[in-house]
Parts: sequence; C-alpha cells; structure tokens
Amino acid sequence: MSDSIERVKCLIIGSGPAGYTAAIYASRANMNPILYQGAQPGGQLTTTNEVENFPGYPDGITGPEMMMELQKQAERFGTDVRNGWITKVDFSGEVHKVWVNDEKEIYCDTVIISTGASAKYLGLESEQKYLKLGGGVSACAVCDGFFYRNQEVVIVGAGDSACEEAHYLSNLCKKVTMLVRRDEFRASKIMEARVRNTPNIEILMNTETEEVIGDGQLVTAVKARNKETGEVIEIPATGFFVAIGHKPNTDIFKGFLELDETGYIINKPGSSRTNIEGVFVSGDAADHVYRQAITAAGTGCMAALDAERYLASKDATFEVSTSTYN
Repeated sequence: MSDSIERVKCLIIGSGPAGYTAAIYASRANMNPILYQGAQPGGQLTTTNEVENFPGYPDGITGPEMMMELQKQAERFGTDVRNGWITKVDFSGEVHKVWVNDEKEIYCDTVIISTGASAKYLGLESEQKYLKLGGGVSACAVCDGFFYRNQEVVIVGAGDSACEEAHYLSNLCKKVTMLVRRDEFRASKIMEARVRNTPNIEILMNTETEEVIGDGQLVTAVKARNKETGEVIEIPATGFFVAIGHKPNTDIFKGFLELDETGYIINKPGSSRTNIEGVFVSGDAADHVYRQAITAAGTGCMAALDAERYLASKDATFEVSTSTYN
C-alpha cells in the first residue's frame, strides 16, 4: 500500500442526521470513524428554518443549529469530521476504495453511506428566493405543513407522493390548490380519487407555475398559467409546496451497489446491508417513503450497529483461522 493511501476502519459518507447518528454509535463502539461532510455539510436540514418534530426539542430548533449539535456530539466521542466529498469509489475487490475530491485515496474496512437525496424544484428564480429565505417554499409537507394550519397553500405535482402530501395538507390547511401540468395524474387511481374527493382540495389541470409572489420575506400568492387557454391567474397562498420528486445522491455508486430505477440504494430487508459486504446505507439514500430526520437518524444507528457486527465477525473469523495453525 502506498504511503499516500489512508486505511480506516469505518468511513461515513455524508453529514445529515443519518451520518452523524452513525458516527455517534460508531465512535462509542471504538470504530474510530472518519466522516466526510460532502458538498452540503449538515444535509437538507441546513435549509430548514424550524424543526419542531424531532424528539428532544420541546421548543423547536433551527435545522442548522440541530446539525451543529449533532456534529459536536459525534466529535465529542471521537469522530474525525472532515471537509470534502467522495468523488469516486471502487467496491469491486475485498478492499473498499474511495477517493476524496478526486485526489486522496482511502482504503476502508467498512463504509456507511449517508449521502441523502435532493428534492427537485421547478427552478424558478422566485421559488428559489423564498426557499432560501425560508419564507414559504417547501418540498416536505410532513415537515412544514404544521406552520400553515388554517391557511391557504398551493402544491405542485401529479404523482402518488404529491397526492399524499396534498391530502396531508388538507387536514391542516383551510384550502389546498393542486397544480397538475398535464391533463392527467401520474398517480395511482386510488390516490387520484382520494384528492378529488377531498372537499378543500381544488385541482387545476394543465396548469403550470409561472411565479411565486411574496412581500420580500414571505409568500403571499402563486401566479399560474393554464397551458390550453393561456389564462393567467393569481392564487392567494402563504405556502408553496413542490412535490415533483427527489433525486438520491447515489450516482458515484452505480456499477457497484444495487439501485432501484430511481437511484435509491437497495438494502437487505430488516438491515442496512447492501449487496456489497462491509458497505451499509442509511437515511434518504435508501428511503423514498418516510424521508424524515428521525427515521434517517434511526437508520444511521442501524448502519453503525451492522458495521460493528460485521467487523466483529471478521475478527472472529480471523481468530479461528489463525488458531487452527497454533
């Protein structure tokens, strides 16, 4: 092995709730984990102003503050938290190889993948403006719907997830306007029927968003255009929800790990194990159903425990094999 190649017992890729929880458990198990934060240190929660549904914070906490606390807790137990991101991997041999920033090479006994998934947005300048301000744009109704109780909101999307989120919002909000770009839903018939039969959900077909309108701080309305008639309308709303899907951050693992058709890593049922021994997955890189900070943290715990047991089994095998010759 070259002197420039580092050997680590446990490498954690990603720094959201999953990555830091894995780091906490791995550190306490004396696995000496090294965690690379990635391109977005702290993950998606760093773009969330208020987190009120994570246990242990009765008064709520901002996303960036919570991630800083998780990082401090991981470092307290000995996690080596580093800047940089993994740009290439090679899981084809017995040694798990990764490259940091296309330069530094690391050999890993175990790898915990916590790279998460990125929400897809429309890409409108006004949408991104209020997303960054935290003033009414969201890609997670379950996370943020609570803040819009008894208010009017707009949601964009046509799939099962969009229908689920629209129905969820309908239980909290006075009115939900659903914008569907085409003349049909992509959702299953049962999900489509659910939103169509909900009294306070208004569905506008063949309609696309032109602008998110606000007062400079908060969203106040959404401008939309009917693609067939060209009519432009302004919909009063304090919240704008985008439900057009997520993209898991797993491209570098293609060719090594089993991925589903969308790119989510497929884990062995009831565990965090992947198809490669010694490589584990946690958080939204594998979860396309719940996508919550608390579930991500839970799977981070699972990944660290699975990695620790894997290393223990390897050590036991080594002890048995060497004792045969003593």
